[in-house]
Amino acid sequence: MDCPSCRHPNPEAAGFCGECGTALLASVECPACGMAGEANQKFCHGCGGKLAAAVEGAVEREPSDYTPRHLIDKILRSKSAIEGERKRVTVMFADIKSSMELSERTDPEEWHAILDRFFAILSEGVHRFEGTVNQYTGDGIMALFGAPLALEDHALRACYAALAIQNSMQSFAEEARREHGVTIQTRVGMNSGEVVVRTIGSDLRMDYTAVGQTVNLAARMEQIAP
Repeated sequence: MDCPSCRHPNPEAAGFCGECGTALLASVECPACGMAGEANQKFCHGCGGKLAAAVEGAVEREPSDYTPRHLIDKILRSKSAIEGERKRVTVMFADIKSSMELSERTDPEEWHAILDRFFAILSEGVHRFEGTVNQYTGDGIMALFGAPLALEDHALRACYAALAIQNSMQSFAEEARREHGVTIQTRVGMNSGEVVVRTIGSDLRMDYTAVGQTVNLAARMEQIAP
């Protein structure tokens, strides 16, 4: 499969991109019955419905749709100074622990509402400290601090964003437990390192490569978090 971040070809069973370390096997929700599956899965295990539309929707979602206008303007004004340069950034991954098991025990409409609120909390935390949501991973996000917006204190901002997300999730987790009977735990992993931003489109899509294990380590830290 091709990596959604750098387009590097990877084996079908790969969990992470061999070029940039991005997580590949993100979960998607069947549009018919709501059962969760993997991003490279073509048909639903629950009802046999086609999952291609769900996968395409996750991949093709425009960053400009979920990025605040003031951040869009800053990114587009500064992109010429960023493209092609090596930048030191902080990468953040955040997701719901055991999301596939939770989705199987929850009504599809209720699970959809939970995910909508979860993504809103993640985006609010990242954008509050001028980070950028780089991609959605099915049940979580990948965000960058320091690119495309240059931030000298990117690591500190990422830590503040992670704390804001965890604080907001505490009250939401209690609400989800009370109203939907599910226990939600959020995992966050971060790592600072160098990346090269190749191009930034007018729709905010970025083509970049990570130098060393910048992205890979952040993703693995998230996955082993309790």
